[in-house]
Amino acid sequence: MADIINLLPENIANQIAAGEVVQRPSSVVKELLENAVDAGATQISLLVKEGGKALIQVIDNGKGMSETDARMCFERHATSKIKTADDLFAISTKGFRGEALAAISSVAQVELKTKTTEALTGTSVIIEGGNFVSQEPCQCANGTSFSVKNLFFNVPARRNFLKDDTIELRHIIDEFERVAMAHTDVGFKLISNTNEVYNLPPTNLLLRVAGLAGNTLKDKLVAVNEQTPNISIMGYVGTPASSKKKRGLQYFFVNNRFIKSGYLDHAVKSAYFQLIPEGEYPAYFLFITVPPNVIDVNIHPTKTEIKFEDEKTVYAILKTSVKRALGKNNLAPSIDFDQEQIVEFNYSKNQGVPQAPKIQYNPSYNPFNDKETKSTTNTDWKSLYEDYVKPENQHIYTTAHKEENLFHAQKTEVSFDKVFQLQNKYIVAVTGDGLLLIDQQRAHERIMYEHYKKSAQHPIHSQQELFPQTVELSSADMLLLKELNDDLKNLGFDIVPFGKDTIVVQGVPADLSSLNSVEVLNGLLENYKLNNLDIKLDKGENICRALAQNTCIKYGKELQFEEMKLLVEHLFACDEHAYSPQGKIVYTQINQTDIDKLFKRN
Repeated sequence: MADIINLLPENIANQIAAGEVVQRPSSVVKELLENAVDAGATQISLLVKEGGKALIQVIDNGKGMSETDARMCFERHATSKIKTADDLFAISTKGFRGEALAAISSVAQVELKTKTTEALTGTSVIIEGGNFVSQEPCQCANGTSFSVKNLFFNVPARRNFLKDDTIELRHIIDEFERVAMAHTDVGFKLISNTNEVYNLPPTNLLLRVAGLAGNTLKDKLVAVNEQTPNISIMGYVGTPASSKKKRGLQYFFVNNRFIKSGYLDHAVKSAYFQLIPEGEYPAYFLFITVPPNVIDVNIHPTKTEIKFEDEKTVYAILKTSVKRALGKNNLAPSIDFDQEQIVEFNYSKNQGVPQAPKIQYNPSYNPFNDKETKSTTNTDWKSLYEDYVKPENQHIYTTAHKEENLFHAQKTEVSFDKVFQLQNKYIVAVTGDGLLLIDQQRAHERIMYEHYKKSAQHPIHSQQELFPQTVELSSADMLLLKELNDDLKNLGFDIVPFGKDTIVVQGVPADLSSLNSVEVLNGLLENYKLNNLDIKLDKGENICRALAQNTCIKYGKELQFEEMKLLVEHLFACDEHAYSPQGKIVYTQINQTDIDKLFKRN
């Protein structure tokens, strides 16, 4: 039998490894930025074009590489960060696997220019698709410059899976922010298509957080500082009032390495128990420092997962630290354990000894006597439904559909003389053969979505603000807003720039004039970014969805009868009324037959 097992060529092995290490342009940014930090740089610049697809360039003023190292760094498993197996249990650098540069150079056109302070000239190395092209002396500044061009040029299938430039840039900004936040002593700069997105000088943590997340957040943060013999926790958490219904400002760093941990996230949320509404998320920027030998970071190539030797202890200390910080700032109820709580009873001579409460009952009551079982309140039960049988409310709304609807019928009759709200979340109405249960938030979101989608073709009138509001955004949000401004103008927003990262909201859509324009705009941007992460949408579609999500009626809002009536009428007038813009069911029907089955007796 012929041998069938072959040793893969080096370039194919590197491309396979690249599938784990290099998933998108942001993966390249992460690896290059971390290498620059490990090189001891005090100033790092990141330049990207077309969302990183055309160019990713990282320039640092670190220690640079020698001529030999410049060539060796592209070899697989070549690294300067560890030398023995024992080093894996005391990792203090960002990288250590020696796979990143080999993987990147196998799927892109890479040019490296590097120079040490002792060398008179630098070294230039060019590699394309894993194939060595050239190495020669060059003139360059001290430090290293990596240029990664045409990512996945030799793997068309992988390149086709990349999303549009805006989404890829958003991922790049996320990686940039994580590295920049962890290293406040380093200056960082991010330039996208010649536009300066960030220019962050070395500073302290609070100012770095403000520079990345926006100055408006600075006054809504509470300092956390807890020191124990084996673990220290420091950073900032947001006040309960600053919590949001969407994630986005949650950062954990272990030994200055960004990590993701649902377990530790639960610890922080537990500290906010009964301080924030259910379904909202607090902002936090927390740095955990532990001895390197009690964690394992060698789990996944992305290095965002960490195993702790004693995770339960970390959980308890983290929860206590956050809770203590909130309590010190009078943002959480505190308990004084040094003072014993004693309840005292004062008995006066007139009061005597307290008596146990007595229950009044009728000893002659017979539950089997029909006359006695009749309640005196039986005659009043009809008053509960008086609001639903008024003459002005006795009408039927009938909708005819070209195709069969959710109930597989050509007509759905909804009686408005028997409609009410359930738990401030659902609208219950009577149909011809049962009950109709409508999700009020999803229904209104569908209505608003179709309204904005039609309005995109016919601009909405803008209601000018009596007192225009100034909004300060993060650099990333400012960049996004500039891109969306023309579309927002068609929807009725009148927004003008006012400085580098500041805008003035002069007008909003007329139908939103009663809402807070700043909250509407911030919510619109947050939903837009989340929609981009969840599903690939074109810009106009995403804006309509994001605006509908932000302005629709929310769960918990009590609706009047006329509001419920109009909501149902407008819902069934929509082109697609059975599903929300996210594809979730808006309403369901409980047939009379199903109701009868619930009470059927054997």
